[in-house]
Amino acid sequence: MSHLNSVLQLRKQELTKSTRVFKARGNKVQRCEHCLVPASECICAQRPSVNCRSAVLFIMYSGEYFKPSNTGRIIADVIPNNHAFVWQRTEFDPKLIALLNDKRYQPIVVFPQQYAEPTRWISAADVSEQHASKIPLFVFLDGTWREAKKMFKSEYLANLPVLGIQPTAASTYQLREAAHLHQLCTAEVAIDVLNLAQDVAAATALATYFRLFRHAYMVHKPHLRPIE
Repeated sequence: MSHLNSVLQLRKQELTKSTRVFKARGNKVQRCEHCLVPASECICAQRPSVNCRSAVLFIMYSGEYFKPSNTGRIIADVIPNNHAFVWQRTEFDPKLIALLNDKRYQPIVVFPQQYAEPTRWISAADVSEQHASKIPLFVFLDGTWREAKKMFKSEYLANLPVLGIQPTAASTYQLREAAHLHQLCTAEVAIDVLNLAQDVAAATALATYFRLFRHAYMVHKPHLRPIE
């Protein structure tokens, strides 16, 4: 049986609370209710099943979980141990705090290190070392770049180690405009992070699944051309 996708569960939960219909770009397209690509291009049958010791946590800006183009959902499809919460500026979800304090995990915030004090910086070697004693819980701040910087200042993240990813190539994701040339989408960052954590099989599976998602999503966007 497939594991639960926390991002999709969060989306369904928040849809029940919404007082108005959320209309993303391309809202007239009939979509699969799970993968959210055009129903004719559904990729659910290609959803991988892979072992992964790493865990992921998505702290999502309000509304991000509604967007069909969000790739956190794709990551949660691949990594069994996944968690998602809505970011709140002044109120903290007790379940989120309990997860961050769970002794089984070592939370690691994935974010550009120049925004954190050097004492919080960790390297790939540090991740491998911590992997041996605790389950790495990679924390992704899921939203626009401006929203992510706002979420990074949350007090419950203030003392957590920070892992920065330095991309060597431009993003192949074409469904949103990046603020910077080498700014990657969440799935692309997760692939790099999983490789650093030596979860190579999961990284490979995610890369393949993300490629399928990207191509399927662009079927109704003829003005875009896939970048390989």
